[in-house]
Amino acid sequence: MKLKGSMLDADGHLIERDEELLEYMEAPYKGNNTLLGFPFFPTLDGYQRGAIMARLGIHKGYTINAKTWIEFLDGTGIESTVLYPTAGLAFNMIQDPSWAVPLARAYNNWFTDKFHKASPQRLKAVALVPIQDMPEAVKELRRAVTELGMVGAVLGANGAELGVRKPLGDPSFWPLYEEAERLDVPVALHGAPSASLGINFFYRFAQTHALEHPIAQIVQLTSMVMEGVFERFPKLRVAYLEAGAGWVPYIMDRLDRSYEVWSGKQVQEFSPWLKKRPSEYIRSGRIYFNCEGGEITLPYALERIGHQAVLFASDFPHETNIERAKHEIEELLHHEELSDEAKQAIFHDNIVRFYGPRLTKQPAKAAAL
Repeated sequence: MKLKGSMLDADGHLIERDEELLEYMEAPYKGNNTLLGFPFFPTLDGYQRGAIMARLGIHKGYTINAKTWIEFLDGTGIESTVLYPTAGLAFNMIQDPSWAVPLARAYNNWFTDKFHKASPQRLKAVALVPIQDMPEAVKELRRAVTELGMVGAVLGANGAELGVRKPLGDPSFWPLYEEAERLDVPVALHGAPSASLGINFFYRFAQTHALEHPIAQIVQLTSMVMEGVFERFPKLRVAYLEAGAGWVPYIMDRLDRSYEVWSGKQVQEFSPWLKKRPSEYIRSGRIYFNCEGGEITLPYALERIGHQAVLFASDFPHETNIERAKHEIEELLHHEELSDEAKQAIFHDNIVRFYGPRLTKQPAKAAAL
């Protein structure tokens, strides 16, 4: 089918390098090479990604910069992408606010300088926000959106229990959601860290990799829906990314069942902000999930949650390249069980609606690559 409007990518990735981020740090960290003796971000799950890639021989040519990303977009026919961190997905696990605040600012400035300025219309990003200090998180989201042109905020779907030690539905996070709603930008929860998920005893990375994304997203979706976040903030848009969509019908049924069992009991099992069945919030058009190629359960998921809730994500450069991404795109575009309306929504309409007007806003002229 031919899309109406350009093909968009809801979730690609940067590869952060500490020596580059150091250039953007504030005092007392700026220029202090002592910092380079320790990783800026915590490990995602105890596995050293560089070592795994070296064993597989895919470390060669793994430089990711603005030029690399433009080549990927051109090679796949994608018009633009929204970029997420890699190491920074463990940002929630940082326990020191005095480190988290300047690191978030440095990351956001680094992206703007190295990527966004090179191609303002095609390379967008969501901001790291230091939830370890909520007033600073609100302040940084506002700065990143209004001054840097970023299109939302990213929170790691796991790790908060190590840093702020609360699930993301907790009212302590509500000032951030209020600011996102005011700015008309989304909050995206992205999987990766697996600490405290109960899978730490695996000793093979493939097992951890299979579970760390969906389990973390199940935890946070449960928290945010059941604590009434989507009732309290009726215009807030949230995405649960890189876990696919097949798990969503299952958790909808589980949450609705819990709601039915405990509703009307003489105990306070629910937030006073929870006004209806959890599945009604999930199908409200404000909660989004991603899809990639090879997701056999996608047609059923769309039947249950609606095609307005799913975004295409390339995940480049993680586990993909131009040829593989083109194959996954073609697979989705020619999927016989998906309607043309669903395909149009997944590749364009939903992504525009989720990220809002700043995604398509015409920026300043791009710098030369």
